[in-house]
Parts: sequence; structure tokens; C-alpha cells
Amino acid sequence: MKKLLLTLVIAAIGQVTFAQQSGRFRMGLDLGPAIPKGGGIGALVNLEPKINVSNNMNVGIRFGIAALAKDVTYYDVTEDYEGEVSANASIAGTFDYYFNNGGSNFAPYIGAGFGYYTLSSVEFDSSVIDDPDTIGNLEASFKWGPMVRAGIELGKFRMGAEYNFIPPSDLQNTSGDVIGEAINQYFGFTLGFYVGGGRWRGI
Repeated sequence: MKKLLLTLVIAAIGQVTFAQQSGRFRMGLDLGPAIPKGGGIGALVNLEPKINVSNNMNVGIRFGIAALAKDVTYYDVTEDYEGEVSANASIAGTFDYYFNNGGSNFAPYIGAGFGYYTLSSVEFDSSVIDDPDTIGNLEASFKWGPMVRAGIELGKFRMGAEYNFIPPSDLQNTSGDVIGEAINQYFGFTLGFYVGGGRWRGI
């Protein structure tokens, strides 16, 4: 009887220590600045439901919106142009691994994902271009791309950095010829929190 009681106590302590239990559901919200490749500034918001597949790993689906001012490059013009701010939406499958053994609220992590990005149409000031045949706009398009990230969790709060490797979009003129491209890659710094899923350190 004493051995059975001891076994139950040890199992209970293990569940408390690894409060980030396998099979638990959690919901996270992150937001912060976004920096397009090549410069500029923007903002992003991510909503991410997850499930813990083990005490130190989870998988999820990230729903994101990033407002960016894209850099537009004309192949036949030496200058670059910055487009208007546009909102890009994305949905991506994610995986995170945590370097935490359950003894602390501090949990560093690394993660990756792959998703589907909807890129909004972009208009820009082309008044400085002499040749009207080179005037064009970026139409709305869709791209697949990977994402990598790293950061820390402290209790229920989360801080991280991510990079989204989205392929560039083609810029076409009124005849349908490709005359340039817009860079879609961006870096994000996020602050946020999550609910559910337990805590990294037991009570």
C-alpha cells in the first residue's frame, strides 16, 4: 500500500513539475513591429492556437496579419520605390521546441513553420518615371513560404523574433509584361501571452 501511495505521489509531482503537459490546448496572441527586407517599418499581429504534443513540444496554426511598406524594384530603372502600406494575411502550420525541464518559469524556444500568404495589391507613386510603359501596380497574389523563430516564455508571457521567407511578387505593366518585383520577406519582433496549456513551473 505504501509503495502504491508513493508511486501516485511521484506521478502527481511529475504532472505538477511538467505543468506544460502533453495533450493540453493553448491559445497565444503576439504583436509587434515588422521590418521588411531592405528597410522600412510595419506592424504584425499573430493569433495562434496550439496543442502540446509533448511536455517540450507543440504544434499549431498561426493566423497572422502584417502591414508593410514594400520595396518595389523596376528592372529598367536604377532607383527603388516604396509602395503604400498594405496588409498581408497568412495562415501557417507551426512547430516549437522548448528548452525547459519543468523546474523554471523561464523557457527558451526555437520554432519553424510553413504557410500560405495572401499579398495585397500595392499602388505607388510613379510620377518620377518618365516612360509610361513602365508604370504598373502589384496585384493581389498568393505565395507559399517558410518561417523560422526563436524566443523565450516567462510564465504566461512570450517574447520572440521571427523571419518570414516569402518569395517576391512580380510587377507587371498594362500589357502583362513583368517589369519589376516587390520584396515580401520581413522580420518581426513580437511580445505576447498565451492562455491554457498549463504553466512551465508547477504550483
